[in-house]
Amino acid sequence: MPITILLADDHAMVRRGLHVFLKTQQDMQVVGEASNGQEALDRAQELEPDVVLMDLHMPVMDGIETARRLRGLLPKTRIIVLTSFSDQDHVVPAVRAGVRGYLLKDIEPEDLAVAIRNVYSGQVELHPAAAGQLMHVMASMDMLLDTQQGVQASTGAALQPSDQNEQQIVSRESLDTGLELLTRREREVLGLITQGLSNKEIAARLVITEKTVKTHVSHLLDKLGLADRTQAALHAVRNGWEL
Repeated sequence: MPITILLADDHAMVRRGLHVFLKTQQDMQVVGEASNGQEALDRAQELEPDVVLMDLHMPVMDGIETARRLRGLLPKTRIIVLTSFSDQDHVVPAVRAGVRGYLLKDIEPEDLAVAIRNVYSGQVELHPAAAGQLMHVMASMDMLLDTQQGVQASTGAALQPSDQNEQQIVSRESLDTGLELLTRREREVLGLITQGLSNKEIAARLVITEKTVKTHVSHLLDKLGLADRTQAALHAVRNGWEL
């Protein structure tokens, strides 16, 4: 049986090129196409493909949200992102959403075919640039945790905050339970950060000003003892927080 594939990209020429190439692979079959995230979701439920190969930036519903919903609806379907972006703000949310492959559009056709086969067989495929970003973020988090653990060791005990506005806990245990320090709105903002949304997009989603979003981001970073949005997203992912 061939590997059945659904293509999702808002550019018809990209879909056409992928279709033409994949048609040359005897063990693969393109069973459908979609031009936006919602259509990809609908077509996937209809066709139940083995693999969904999709872009991140699509109209109606972006790739991150599409992947998250697909994972819930079709857990056996493997999701591969084929995009032009390899920065942390795209890679981390995509991995959290459940994608099994993160590839860039400059990939060689034969390498794409190999990646599809590997993901179908249960492996994870990451472009070196994406893997590098994840390693960088993980290393940053480990350094942060080690530093905070060192502070706790030198003082003899972790700092205990009396309320949400005071100094945050500096131990590993506190980082694992830091979600309770956040307000409902801060949790909403953090959840959208992990999906890869910008401050402007978060403001539009929550119907608040961009300045207010920046304030929430600043507060949640202070409470969690983190340096930036990427660390916040990864921290939420690593602790399995449901936001």
